[in-house]
Amino acid sequence: MRTLTSTDANFDSQLSELLAFETVNDKDLLTTVDDIIDQVRSTGDAAVLSLTQQFDQHPATSMAELELTQEALAEAFAGLDAEGKEALTTAATRVQDFHQRQVQETWQYNDELGNRLGQKVTPLDRVGIYVPGGLASYPSSVLMNAIPAKVAGVPEVIMVVPAPKGELNPLVLAAAHLAKVDRVFTIGGAQAVAALAYGTETIPQVDKVTGPGNKYVAAAKRAVFGQVGIDMIAGPSEVLVYAEGEAGDRADWLAMDLLSQAEHDTVAQAIFVTTSQSQLDAVAIEIEKALAELPKADIARAALQNRGALILVKDRAEGISVINRVAPEHLELSLDDPDSVINDIRHAGAIFMGRHTPEAIGDYCAGPNHVLPTSGTARFSSPLGVYDFQKKTSLIYCSESGSKPLAQTADILAQREDLEAHARSARYRS
Repeated sequence: MRTLTSTDANFDSQLSELLAFETVNDKDLLTTVDDIIDQVRSTGDAAVLSLTQQFDQHPATSMAELELTQEALAEAFAGLDAEGKEALTTAATRVQDFHQRQVQETWQYNDELGNRLGQKVTPLDRVGIYVPGGLASYPSSVLMNAIPAKVAGVPEVIMVVPAPKGELNPLVLAAAHLAKVDRVFTIGGAQAVAALAYGTETIPQVDKVTGPGNKYVAAAKRAVFGQVGIDMIAGPSEVLVYAEGEAGDRADWLAMDLLSQAEHDTVAQAIFVTTSQSQLDAVAIEIEKALAELPKADIARAALQNRGALILVKDRAEGISVINRVAPEHLELSLDDPDSVINDIRHAGAIFMGRHTPEAIGDYCAGPNHVLPTSGTARFSSPLGVYDFQKKTSLIYCSESGSKPLAQTADILAQREDLEAHARSARYRS
């Protein structure tokens, strides 16, 4: 794991190198994904079934075998032990409660001319959610995608989840039951995204596709954008942990918070930023200790070597500057008073405040969404939310008297733009 120091002459270039990562720009990847999308568009169900058999070794011989019934989802929930049911229900309730506060309402007002203006908020008709699959899959992703859609009022949520060799995690199906997902298809990869975007004989076309996936899923989402909406093009998971060597810090906690993201993927990113050399050294030691016994140590170690870093800064101002430059997906502030720096942090997907708020809680049950902007896109993007499943329509009603002054203004501006039909259309009302 590399160590960077802000006072080094080449610190800026080292940080740029650390942050350089291309998510879906590989030409071979894009060619493969485009071919898969073309197959699905051309032959629909036949292509989806064939590609699912090819890539997932799924034993299904018909599309009917790739769709799960509502009874199967309910049985999966009923089959959980009491502890699993309670944990999943608690998480679902908290996610629901948080997202309920994001609901946007239609509004209108009357201007000084007697005209009525406003905005109509409408849920999307149908959305598709992509959930990573297999035995090591993520029921939390079901909750984080489906619940905001249902809170937004989306009538139909279609879920796709790959089932390699036909295997599925029962927790994923139980989560789909709790989140009231309408239809579930056990397909994945670029073919699943294409099926949602263009529709097949069996899978209905959706208006938007959300949810995380591998590079093929990310590339497919980028390719179908415009045909449908997407939430974002997600890259590997990221965490930046910031601390200042205060008395309450525990190096083993900080190390494990970094490793909690590193164990996701060999290209996940874990960055530790501190103003204390002794704390940096202590965290480095604790990381090595933890790697000696973590089940996914090989993955975590590769991630730390590939994209991890320990960064020493001279003061808080430099630390905040680094945070804003990285724009991390997850930001942990291990500080006595994390509120004191919130206003200075401009770019982060989610901020975990204080020593008792590890990112892992946010992944599962804090309530805010865990689908977050990655790869620096927190500079201009937001977490997935209810607003992603609603659209807005402008409302404009001009009274006869109120129309006249606006028509005169529009007439003048249209003439200046050399658009005579526009000008006359407005002028007739003046």
